[in-house]
Amino acid sequence: MTSQHAIPAAAEAGFSNATAYDAYRPSYPAEAVDAFLAALKVADTPGAGIVEVAAGTGKMTEVLAARPERFLVRAVEPHDGMRARLEEKDLPAVEVLAGKAEKMPVEDEWGDACIAAQAFHWFATREALTEIHRVLRPGAVFGAIWNVEDYNKPSSWPATTKWEQKLNDFITTFQDGNPRFRDERWKDVFEKQLPSNPFEVVKNTITDHLPRFSLPLGEGKVKWTVWLSKDALWSRLQTLSQIAVLKGDELENAKKVVEDALKGDDVERNEKGEVAVHGVTYYAWTDRL
Repeated sequence: MTSQHAIPAAAEAGFSNATAYDAYRPSYPAEAVDAFLAALKVADTPGAGIVEVAAGTGKMTEVLAARPERFLVRAVEPHDGMRARLEEKDLPAVEVLAGKAEKMPVEDEWGDACIAAQAFHWFATREALTEIHRVLRPGAVFGAIWNVEDYNKPSSWPATTKWEQKLNDFITTFQDGNPRFRDERWKDVFEKQLPSNPFEVVKNTITDHLPRFSLPLGEGKVKWTVWLSKDALWSRLQTLSQIAVLKGDELENAKKVVEDALKGDDVERNEKGEVAVHGVTYYAWTDRL
């Protein structure tokens, strides 16, 4: 991978098993996708051009490619393994491109919308917003969407069960200095667009640092429940970059924490012995100015 397409080391290592990520990360509920695309003003718009930044293995790309609108999708992804997995799918009307959020191989004002699925927290920077602004036509919308299991939620969100809160408490102990959705700091880049005093307004006007996206952000949530076997739950947990890199005693400790949590008296199981795992699909959007 060239330096032009460099990504954080934690992401490179944590997402190295692209096949496992693709197999065990969930897709997006139809209700959430419909509402999200409506907010992006591309629902029911045949042939709309969508730039998907950090497309990964294509969990969202597959959804877009299957839509009746027959979107034209430019799927940009810096991780070699994930991009290769996406290319293997050979999705209709999808062009897979090597690039990153700060430098996308997409022409000016091409997109009718830009989407970051399960990823924007990695590149919530002024440079990325400037590039997203460049590839969108005037008045187009940028949207970010995440599937958020209760065990990986922000601390300020309530968990559905005690056992999921126990896992959430454990997962939030991992602090490697890298940005995560659960930290909720990704929103800061939008707030920092706004100058704090009149002198900054003048300076920003001269230096072309005016706000590029509207505030306040639009926001929505759709709750969901999935049923997973114990092994499937562990496999999904291992797609979290901070769990994926664990080895030796740290890995064994993580397995023990999961085992202990699943002994809780509020763990709900179906007739197959699968566990009810709760979460939400959260999405946010903002207009290009």
